[in-house]
Amino acid sequence: MNKYKLGEMEQRFAELIWAHEPISTRSLTELCAARFNWKRTTTYTMLKRLCERRLFCNDEGKVIALMSKEDFLLGQGEQFLGENFSGSLPLFVAAFTRRNKLSEAEINEINLLINEHKEG
Repeated sequence: MNKYKLGEMEQRFAELIWAHEPISTRSLTELCAARFNWKRTTTYTMLKRLCERRLFCNDEGKVIALMSKEDFLLGQGEQFLGENFSGSLPLFVAAFTRRNKLSEAEINEINLLINEHKEG
């Protein structure tokens, strides 16, 4: 099972937890009932699934994130590059810019990022 790949409802559920954590399981089931029209058991099943993947932890009825949303998104990006572009950011940028022209502001922002992260 891939840690950084979530189905649509798993992603929406994770977003809900990140937005409200730490959150009690009771409050989480109430939010899911209102937002997704889920039964309590559905919430617990989904929570168990994401806890097994080490995204969240249910500690005595209190749900907390083991991985921040930012770290999760970073992992997704790294995985995407690895699977689709052999881990090469330049290959991704080349593919992206074939169809999408970069604005001057985007080019400047990318140059700033590059300068901030240059080796040596």
